[in-house]
Amino acid sequence: MKVCLVLASRIKMQRTIEQRCAIKFYVKLNKSPTETFNMIRKAYKNEAMSRTRVFEWHKKFKDGREDVEDEERAGRPTSTRTHKNVAKVRQLLNCDRRLSVRLIAQELHLVKSTVYSIVTDDLQMRKVCAKLVPKVLSDEQKEHRVTICRELLECLEADPDLLDRVITGDETWIFEYDPETKRQSAEWHTSASLRRKKVHMSKSRVRSMLIVFFDKKEVLERLRIRVRRVRREIADTWMLHHDNTPSYTSLIVREALTKHNIVTLPQPPYSPDMVPSDFFLFPRIKKNLKRHRFRTIEAVQAASTRCLNSLSVGDFQEAYEDWKKRWQRCIDAGGSYFEEY
Repeated sequence: MKVCLVLASRIKMQRTIEQRCAIKFYVKLNKSPTETFNMIRKAYKNEAMSRTRVFEWHKKFKDGREDVEDEERAGRPTSTRTHKNVAKVRQLLNCDRRLSVRLIAQELHLVKSTVYSIVTDDLQMRKVCAKLVPKVLSDEQKEHRVTICRELLECLEADPDLLDRVITGDETWIFEYDPETKRQSAEWHTSASLRRKKVHMSKSRVRSMLIVFFDKKEVLERLRIRVRRVRREIADTWMLHHDNTPSYTSLIVREALTKHNIVTLPQPPYSPDMVPSDFFLFPRIKKNLKRHRFRTIEAVQAASTRCLNSLSVGDFQEAYEDWKKRWQRCIDAGGSYFEEY
């Protein structure tokens, strides 16, 4: 069986050399790459070289190459996971973190499977995409985030029921059509399946502003009035939490809050990782609304309301518990953005 395989390989190589000689002959006759490929395919039929290889050798001969044999190679790539090879891979990755396994294998003359094992098992590395963050924080801004988180944790330690009196609010745009994310469109297929095509779509111009206020127990529509009607036990002691957008920090808003003796919970700027609406509420709503097309503003509002009503009291309570944990995570990260927000 082994002899038959060797013989078949030699015959295949001989046919390849014959075709290269033919290509070299057609180049001397000033035939174009396309004409050369058509004549090779006509002569050798199913055993003809691929179009890419014909064009590649046509260019080589046209550039002055005379030899039809393959150039000598440095040798068969090694498949050994030695300490020396591990050190070489580490050094190469330290120079360029974006190198692929294939390029590393070519550079070091290693088998791809060996390089993959070295990177994942020996070096304990994985390839990750860059994380988008709202802003590159300065040292002062990081310190400010840590300071506020420590103050909030101290207040929570002195008053364990602090968050029971906090109502947080925010706003976001809901679009008439918002394309699904790349992850949402992923499907399981075999290697023989055709790759699914997806037309590029943009967000629609028709949109509606969703303004939401919620506390640890219920979504609230008209904030101050509903607080007095729905949460009477905190009617005189509740606190408001919102981010630092100009619409919230304007003089008119601050005067209105002062007039009604509404205390605001401090929020560090550029910190969506510590805003419940950003890390909990809006992502859930928009994930359910993506890839659905709504014809009117009323339909957008109705769909948004259904998503809000589908959330349970436990969901909001869990978000508030996560909120407390994020203060500590910010402190542990030295004020930097942590992994998820």
